[in-house]
Amino acid sequence: MLGRVNHIAIAVPDLGVAAATYRDVLGARVSQPQALPDHGVTVVFVELPNTKMELLEPLGEASPLAAFLAKNPSGGMHHLCFEVDDILAARDDLTASGARVLGDGEPKTGAHGKPVLFLHPKDFSGTLIELEQV
Repeated sequence: MLGRVNHIAIAVPDLGVAAATYRDVLGARVSQPQALPDHGVTVVFVELPNTKMELLEPLGEASPLAAFLAKNPSGGMHHLCFEVDDILAARDDLTASGARVLGDGEPKTGAHGKPVLFLHPKDFSGTLIELEQV
C-alpha cells in the first residue's frame, strides 16, 4: 500500500526563521511560502536529494498546529507523509483494518495539489501519518 516517503513535516514557530536556517546555514533549496487555509497552515518545502521536508507554521489562531506548538514551543516533528497510488482504496483498506482517518474521511487537496488524508496518531505508534495520492 505505502509508496515512498513524500515528506517529513516539521512544525515551527516562525516559518521565515526556519526557512532561512535551512537555506542559509545548511545550503538547502527552500520553496516560497504557501498558505493552505483548508489545513490551517503556511508551508515551505525544503528540497532534498531523496525526499522533501515540509516546514509548517499555524495560519491563524484556530489552526490545529497552534495546539501542537503550545505543547512544543520550539517546534518539532509533526507528521510523516507517504505516497499511495489510490487514496480512496488505501482509506477503505485502513478503515476496514480499524485505523482511524481524521476529519470527515474525505480527502482534501494538499500542498502539491493532490488528494491527502491524515491518520490518527494513536493508531500508528504516536505518529501522525499523512497519505498523498500520486
